[in-house]
Amino acid sequence: MRSLIDPAKVSDPGAELINRLATRVAEVRKKRGLPRRVLSEMSGVSPRYLAQLEAGEGNISVMLLQRVAEALDVRIEALLAEEVPLDHDVQRMAVLFRQAPLEIQHQVRRLLAPQNPAMMRAGRICLIGLRGAGKSTLGRMAGEALGIPFVELNRDIEEHADMPLAEVMAFYGDTGYRRLEAEALERISVKYDRVILAVAGGIVAEEKTYTHLLERFHTVWIRTSAPEHMQRVRAQGDHRPMQGNPAAMAHLRELLKARTPLYAQAEAQVNTANKTVQSSLNNLLAVIANKRFLDSGT
Repeated sequence: MRSLIDPAKVSDPGAELINRLATRVAEVRKKRGLPRRVLSEMSGVSPRYLAQLEAGEGNISVMLLQRVAEALDVRIEALLAEEVPLDHDVQRMAVLFRQAPLEIQHQVRRLLAPQNPAMMRAGRICLIGLRGAGKSTLGRMAGEALGIPFVELNRDIEEHADMPLAEVMAFYGDTGYRRLEAEALERISVKYDRVILAVAGGIVAEEKTYTHLLERFHTVWIRTSAPEHMQRVRAQGDHRPMQGNPAAMAHLRELLKARTPLYAQAEAQVNTANKTVQSSLNNLLAVIANKRFLDSGT
């Protein structure tokens, strides 16, 4: 639409605002199919004043502008914003979406998923892999280096359940824990556009939850050898994997072998075997940069 405003008038921010307001009011009025006379009757603002407003002449008061916005059925900020405002129906849908339960939000996203999966993942990065690979250590350090939040899924579960993870498992059982895990994943994907998330190793065995994770996060498999997995877990003070179980290493190898096809669905891998923490961190940061995982989260 050709503006009626003299370009010579647009020489400062105030004039630009008046010009933008004039154009928006005229556009919305015509889109609604409202003659200026009808808008005048609906808003209580004279036709002459509306004509001046759409021509960028004069300086309308906030109260009068609010009446015009209400008559046009738009929010007042939609007439003033620098970017082209969303259609009013879209604004209403956005409000309904924010008010909907998380499961409904998830269903809507799946229905409206764009062709480019990276857009759905935004700048969310998830580190997957067996315990002891270095997910938490590298995730925390990478978050600090990149200036984005780091979240451990199990810590989020603990906070919302208001009890330690051991009590969560004892109280809810494995089935209940997996439900809380799925809810926490959805909660974090809604809350953050840019985040590094570390998840428990078994999340890949839950098909529905893992599918959601792959859709909503860029994934990096943090991997290492079975002996290093075991060594690092024991170094953390947890001797349960070996205690009273001489076949623990064989079981660990079997578990790693069984989950490898699932972990391999990640977009990238970082092998921390026989690497220093700093070397592994550098490799992870290089993957994030080369894969441009954060580009769509800005």
